[in-house]
Amino acid sequence: MTSLLPGLLGTLHSDLNAEQQAALELLNGDDNVFVTGGAGTGKSYLLRKFLQGTDPTRLPVLASTGAAAVLIGGRTFHSFFGLGIMEGGLDACVEKASKDRRVSRRLKKALGFVLDEVSMIPGVALEAAERIASRVRNDSRPWGGLKVIAVGDFAQLPPVSRESSRRDWAFLSGAWQKSQFQSVHLKEMMRAAEDPDFCETLADIRKGVVSERVRKLLNGRAIIEADTEFEGSVLHARKVDVDRINQLRLAQLEGDKKTFETVFSGDERAIKSLQNNLPIPQLLELKVGAFVMLRQNDPAGRWVNGSLGHVKHLSLKDIEVKLSTGRSVELERVKFSLLDAEGNEIASARNFPLSLAYAVTIHKAQGATLDKMIVSLRNLWEPGQAYVALSRVRSAQGLAVDGWDERSIFADPQVTAFHAKIAGNS
Repeated sequence: MTSLLPGLLGTLHSDLNAEQQAALELLNGDDNVFVTGGAGTGKSYLLRKFLQGTDPTRLPVLASTGAAAVLIGGRTFHSFFGLGIMEGGLDACVEKASKDRRVSRRLKKALGFVLDEVSMIPGVALEAAERIASRVRNDSRPWGGLKVIAVGDFAQLPPVSRESSRRDWAFLSGAWQKSQFQSVHLKEMMRAAEDPDFCETLADIRKGVVSERVRKLLNGRAIIEADTEFEGSVLHARKVDVDRINQLRLAQLEGDKKTFETVFSGDERAIKSLQNNLPIPQLLELKVGAFVMLRQNDPAGRWVNGSLGHVKHLSLKDIEVKLSTGRSVELERVKFSLLDAEGNEIASARNFPLSLAYAVTIHKAQGATLDKMIVSLRNLWEPGQAYVALSRVRSAQGLAVDGWDERSIFADPQVTAFHAKIAGNS
């Protein structure tokens, strides 16, 4: 398997911390690997380092959702394995996909795959994919001998489950047990490294523990109506609240509104799927002075997905944004792509990588790093939802809390036990 990684084996990157260095060595080996850790511990950065120099046709990167696939320029786990919506159940899905020549060709060509955000993959989907791989490759080993690298944190947002009373966590499936993952638990918080007290408090929230320091943080960062100096994105659980706030705040700005339409191309059905998973709106409405969020990582490192700023200039050709760091950047239109199971682009969308930032949903904020935010922690219903929201910022100074209740901070006990075991063995 080491032939996949020319020039990487034994190479230590000076910009990785010690535990990331150790993880990279393990990733370069032959074993299946599960990389986990809390939000902001550098899982995605480590993954990008590992993938340098690899062949995406031999080691494809698969995303758990369509939205994640668009952001990373990859394809979905379900499409790669031919799972579809798993109509007819597990056995019917395996039977159908195993007879698909395109699925067979992909799996026989690959030497392995990387699965990002594994926590959002249902266990039944993981089970189906493992059976399909073994059958198609005519190999009784787990995954038919493919090397599997799973990345994610089960303490964050869970998979969509048909049974609301039971979460179909991937780590509970037979396929997970067969995979015999070597686990890497990243513990050093990179995003909030300069605020160790905040990191320790987030660790409690990740476990669903409302400790005294959690109460102190949330009560101490409570926003008051008279506080007009703190400007950050308002995180809400529901999209309807987000849309209402963004439109209201934009309307309050003086000046003319300009609309930038997202231009789509490709197959009609694929375009519809891309529209549902795009991180930017189909109609981007802006004014000079509008508070915006950048929705794509800059290859030059000037901003990240989640960077905040204000629009300083608008034109058809470019948009100038003054970031909250004080730096001004000029943005041009960029392309977001939807790939098919073969890795070919089947639809694309082109527009400025911006969205209004007065409000954003917690789901949309997952994976983003925010400079400042105001969050409401009332009436949350998913395990890990409060943790995902609170872990978006780099320090407690970037956080304002617009109300909270203890019932909104909870974790799935199966997840807590699973991660405790991983942490103890790593």
